[in-house]
Amino acid sequence: MEKEVFIDNMRPEDWEKVRAVYREGIATGNATFQKEAPSWEEWNNNHLSKCRMVARFEDKILGWAALSPVSSRSVYAGVAEVRVYVSQMSKGKGIGGLLLKALIEQSEQNGFWTLQSGIFPENVASITLHKKYGFREVGRRERIGEMDGVWRDTILLERRSDKAGIS
Repeated sequence: MEKEVFIDNMRPEDWEKVRAVYREGIATGNATFQKEAPSWEEWNNNHLSKCRMVARFEDKILGWAALSPVSSRSVYAGVAEVRVYVSQMSKGKGIGGLLLKALIEQSEQNGFWTLQSGIFPENVASITLHKKYGFREVGRRERIGEMDGVWRDTILLERRSDKAGIS
């Protein structure tokens, strides 16, 4: 039987492989404002303990997805920011879709009613992926951050759940 890619919960021992995928995204210059991948402790503190997943194939991590809180205020407890990263060798193979679909499902099971993502306009593949899974463009944040001496815009996308937070 041929082995398949499967989506699994991220474990602390996955961190070095997850970090390697993150570094690949950083290297593109169009995935994040981050210049370096953080330590496990920093990453762990900045991401919700729920809704962390990886795409596994044999002993490889092909990509990862996680949520970060958008605010510490209780009124925003059901709103989170999406992070999805796919290894360069796995681009265009549906890994991002598997991760984003699973992240949406798990987020709704955990009571999240709004997911948002800020994506560089140059990252057309990521914008397209998010729109495929129900995200809509709600605006453009102009000159939101400076990167290597250049002011960059981000496209703000959000997805409102039709399962969580509907009462």
